[in-house]
Amino acid sequence: MMKTAALTLTQEWDKTFPQSDKVAHSKVTFINRYGITLAADMYVPKDAQGKLPAIAVCGPFGAVKEQCSGLYAQTMAERGFLTIAFDPSFTGESGGTPRYMASPDINTEDFQAAVDFLSVNERVDADRIGILGICGWGGMALNTAAIDTRIKATVVSTMYDMTRVNANGYFDSEDSEEKRHEKKIMLNNLRTEEYAKGAYSRGGGCLELPVPDDVPFFVRDYSEYYKGRAYHARSLNSNEGWNTLGCLSFMNQPILRYTNEIRSAVLIIHGEKAHSAYFGRDAFANMTKDSRFSDNKELLMIPDAVHTDLYDNTAVIPFDKIESFFQKM
Repeated sequence: MMKTAALTLTQEWDKTFPQSDKVAHSKVTFINRYGITLAADMYVPKDAQGKLPAIAVCGPFGAVKEQCSGLYAQTMAERGFLTIAFDPSFTGESGGTPRYMASPDINTEDFQAAVDFLSVNERVDADRIGILGICGWGGMALNTAAIDTRIKATVVSTMYDMTRVNANGYFDSEDSEEKRHEKKIMLNNLRTEEYAKGAYSRGGGCLELPVPDDVPFFVRDYSEYYKGRAYHARSLNSNEGWNTLGCLSFMNQPILRYTNEIRSAVLIIHGEKAHSAYFGRDAFANMTKDSRFSDNKELLMIPDAVHTDLYDNTAVIPFDKIESFFQKM
């Protein structure tokens, strides 16, 4: 029998957004197939009757559930869904050691484990389960939808393909064998050095405020979110970042290979002015190319929106559209 490990979970409200009086909140845990216990916040609409449609939410990459995934989860619970926002393996309040690691396989499994948990919850209609991935977990959500037939609908918001950005750099500016080889030399030399020391280093989070004037806009955008309005003590991006070696395996393991075989409904949402918009546009194009299942796929571009507008700007995040999309599950 699978057993969850004991985790220390914060019971007080420590989110970066206000608590809703329309929703009941509680902490829950569940286990993935690698034996890692994951921590989540569950949001249930008050006075709800019968079995509810459910959504598992995760992201952004390097964030915690107390940041925008929790905002999405609580908002969708206000709209009638049972939701969970979870911390991925090795991060936040979830288990897994060493800390601050990422894995294309394990993080896809984290989403599947969330579906496991929802599938057997007595309050959930197991035939109406969806997932919602933000930023780097948007790509993970698509990868999960490509393998998990229990998922009836997937929403992807302001997504990254973490395998592409690790292998090719931002805007594919390092997409060459030579550049990848240089990066591999650096990371593998660091592996040797850190193994000898018996300790891992951290790669660094977002820039401290105020951000210098000469940095790219998207760097400022991230820093103002993670170091400013949504700072959280457990967030990697708000503090020392991922383990420096944490994303090494993303370099040669593309995660979106079979997305054009996803039969369930998918909605990709991106800001028109987001630096990351090319990830969403390309993911949609690849998902629908030569696919027999493109009729239930949508790409929604939000005019004038930048990347982090879809983190916490409730005037911009299209919650009405997200609600109507998931209601069709």
